[in-house]
Amino acid sequence: MPLGEVNWMAALIAALAGFAVGVIWYMALGKQWMAAAGLTEADVKGSSGKPKATPFIIAAIANIVMAAMLFGILVHVGDPTVRRGLMSGLFIWIGFVATTSSVNYAYQQKPFRLTLVDTGHWLVNLMVQGAILGAFG
Repeated sequence: MPLGEVNWMAALIAALAGFAVGVIWYMALGKQWMAAAGLTEADVKGSSGKPKATPFIIAAIANIVMAAMLFGILVHVGDPTVRRGLMSGLFIWIGFVATTSSVNYAYQQKPFRLTLVDTGHWLVNLMVQGAILGAFG
């Protein structure tokens, strides 16, 4: 599927929703995430005392790319529906995100709870994006 065939309005809405999932997820689990990652507030904030911008910029770009690619997958599976979007998000998470993240975190000797926090975020993100993209069909 050429990129010109992506429903960019749907992809941008899904990307914004995915970004919002991340904001809510890490606001709720921020202290647990920092503890598991071995980070302090000073580590995640710049000299101004505000969160560093670079991770947010990368997350925004990643969510746009993810939504566009997920849309392409949904189109190849068949007519996009909310159910197909949810299921595709789940299967992509199981097959690619949970597996690769678990391997990487294990080799890096990161705590399992960090794996749970980070991969849990991507599960919700992919399913929300999939549902939105499926709704737009």
